[in-house]
Amino acid sequence: MPPELVVLSLVVVTALLFDFTNGFHDTGNAMATSIATGALKPKVAVALSAILNLVGAFLSVEVALTVTNAVVNIQDADGAPRPELIDDGGQALLLIVLAGLVGAILWNLLTWLFGLPSSSSHALFGGLIGATIAGLGPAGVKWVGDGTKLDGVVGKVILPALMSPAIAIAVAAVGTWLIYKITNNVAAKYRDTGFRWGQIGSASLVSLAHGTNDAQKTMGVITLALIATGSWTDLHQVPFWVKLCCALAIALGTYIGGWRIIRTLGKGLVEISAPQGMAAESSSAAVILASSHLGFALSTTHVATGSILGSGIGKRGAKVNWGVAGRMLMAWGITLPAAGAMGALTWLIGHLVGGLLGPIVIFLILVALSAWMYVHSRRQPVDHNNVNDEWVEGVTNRILPEPVEVGAKVRSKL
Repeated sequence: MPPELVVLSLVVVTALLFDFTNGFHDTGNAMATSIATGALKPKVAVALSAILNLVGAFLSVEVALTVTNAVVNIQDADGAPRPELIDDGGQALLLIVLAGLVGAILWNLLTWLFGLPSSSSHALFGGLIGATIAGLGPAGVKWVGDGTKLDGVVGKVILPALMSPAIAIAVAAVGTWLIYKITNNVAAKYRDTGFRWGQIGSASLVSLAHGTNDAQKTMGVITLALIATGSWTDLHQVPFWVKLCCALAIALGTYIGGWRIIRTLGKGLVEISAPQGMAAESSSAAVILASSHLGFALSTTHVATGSILGSGIGKRGAKVNWGVAGRMLMAWGITLPAAGAMGALTWLIGHLVGGLLGPIVIFLILVALSAWMYVHSRRQPVDHNNVNDEWVEGVTNRILPEPVEVGAKVRSKL
């Protein structure tokens, strides 16, 4: 088999692995609040989300056609790879793409290990940007575009990162306030029961919206790799098998369930009720679908987290854990540079090893580090059995009181 086809195979497999991590990393965006309020059982929620992510992946290719050439200069204006990057059969471009994907996956797994809902989109962009800088220098990155439209790192990544959570917070806060205002005279138990049913619909819409946005990113990366090796020539379409594989990968990842992140969003950020959950999910779906229609590859994590925060702000007396929110904001701020550093380091390793062995070595490094993080996660497992347990900060030394049974009641020893 020619070396470029071996590297292409590694890129395709790694891209699908990224899609898989994207799925379980972002499951909580759609289903955390529904699981936390009891609207859906945990396993039912992730299964429903997986099916709708699968369907959503086939509904649009707007993001897929813009994801790579929006932030890095490895393609011309028409989307074709730069000639100097494919003179060697496409191996130079494939190494950049492979290194970027490895950087993104490692950051996704690291933040999952700590239960932090950081952005898979920013991890992908960061990995690609870092690998491109390492391979082509700073000029290889499209920082601001040509000024005729929102483009480049500033227009496609930084501005949406700042605007989308702010918009989601505002929409969810207003929506939550209106819900409680309108249903003020309805008994709480009837209100919550009704909104739990509503949550099923709104959470489903978020999952569908997630498929229309996030699955497209991997489609675009694989299609670019295929074009670089001459395996695909249409610059305006994505091969059907690529759509199918990416849809299945993100759906499978979603079904596995990123329980650590679901727990953080559902129990650690806001003490959430069913009306708040429906307001948050509806806000997320509206913002994500609008961005997909416009071709903006924004972070669904930023939108969903902003919506959950907004639902806490919009309800009088709601408890918001600002410590957890602060850690999330810190993770958001360092995602782009951290994934970029990983992508750059990965490219340097592959480049120094050289030849066909370089891509193989960095793929094996990815496998080894991923296995280590998985084994480490099993020391304190989080799954569908304990995802809804009461939230206790891991950094506190507070000792919970032991329950003591007194007659038919359970009291705590103080």
